[in-house]
Amino acid sequence: MKWTCLTVNTTTEAEDIVISTLADIGLMGAEIVDKVPLSEEDKARMFVDIMPQEAEDDGKAVLNFYLEEDADAAAMAEAAREALEGLRPFLDIGEGSVTLSETEDKDWINNWKEYFHQFYVDDILIVPSWEEIPAEAEGKMILHIDPGTAFGTGMHETTQLVIRQLKKYVRPGSQMLDVGTGSGILGIVALKLSAAHVLGTDLDICAESAVEENLASNQIPAGDFTFRLGNLIDDQALKEEAGFDKYDIVTANILADVLVPLTPEVVPHMKKGGIYITSGILDVKEEVVKEAIVKAGLTLIETTHQGEWVCLTARKDN
Repeated sequence: MKWTCLTVNTTTEAEDIVISTLADIGLMGAEIVDKVPLSEEDKARMFVDIMPQEAEDDGKAVLNFYLEEDADAAAMAEAAREALEGLRPFLDIGEGSVTLSETEDKDWINNWKEYFHQFYVDDILIVPSWEEIPAEAEGKMILHIDPGTAFGTGMHETTQLVIRQLKKYVRPGSQMLDVGTGSGILGIVALKLSAAHVLGTDLDICAESAVEENLASNQIPAGDFTFRLGNLIDDQALKEEAGFDKYDIVTANILADVLVPLTPEVVPHMKKGGIYITSGILDVKEEVVKEAIVKAGLTLIETTHQGEWVCLTARKDN
């Protein structure tokens, strides 16, 4: 599908005011292209596997507005130019130019191929489908994972932290519950480590197809991994289907603000002696999640770090 794109060249300091001004004439939903470095808070909020590469900020910003098919593009461009000229006496808007162009839908998923290449998490090799397996990887565990719209390629520190804990705690025949399964990578690792079955839950419908594709890529029998769409915090039907006193391992690689209400809800699903592995926790939130774990009646047995991220591992003793 082709779109008409209205592009404004301005400055990083002016971009917010320009966006607000152009919203008044009906230009909504700006795509911002600049080189302003991401803050640590921004990076945490993004929670993505493959962080965009950053260049030095040059003070310039490009704002792209994609117009509806029936929009009068020429009239919108003229209105935008008038609005920008109205701002110029009061604000340095830089070039302030307005141009129109036609653009195709972007192939977001395939664009990640530029950044995503095979890599190791300790002795586990993670390989995208378009790359060959090197000879030196023979005998190692190999995961075939492609980046997509569901979280979990293994590149993010939080995923790596949980993978390392799975290597310690998965036993032959383990039953595992993976809350917020995303691409299914943690469940696939567990199955390759000899777990018997994984139930993966997620709120994102994109996770369902991602799990299915990654199971097929790794020759995992479909019956070994069950995916369910839903929220284990408040979906009683999902809780009933998951079952109680059942799981040897529960993993939750989710942000801290979700882990706090989730933790007491997963405890009834765990066997006595079951292991709860959580990550997605920024170091500034570590104590908050630890408090939730203890309050839920679990015993904290291990804390691991990678960069600014934390993984907490706990056990159900009663």
